Amino acid sequence: MEGKERYSSAEAVMLGALAPGVNGPTWNTLKIAFLLLGLALSAMLGLAFSFSDSSLIFHVAFLVLIAGTLFMLLSRFLAETGLVSVEHQMQEMGLKPEEVENRNKKSS
Repeated sequence: MEGKERYSSAEAVMLGALAPGVNGPTWNTLKIAFLLLGLALSAMLGLAFSFSDSSLIFHVAFLVLIAGTLFMLLSRFLAETGLVSVEHQMQEMGLKPEEVENRNKKSS
């Protein structure tokens, strides 16, 4: 096997959205998104406490619970299934450069 090809994170995330499995860059992007969601919800929860509005505190706490549960479920799912490589995802979708060249030669 020749040297590993490098793909940009944006390409890997887009491929991860379309192909079966989850690759490393896609999982890192999801973790960053959940971190930012947690920061935003923490700020909202702080504002709810400063206003002393019990219904607002309840609603924001419920959103925090939903986000935390979703992150936990995603983490457990990936712990059981594992991550796949970008190359494997490209192979699954038939986008490997060698396969594309072979397909072009066969059709000519």
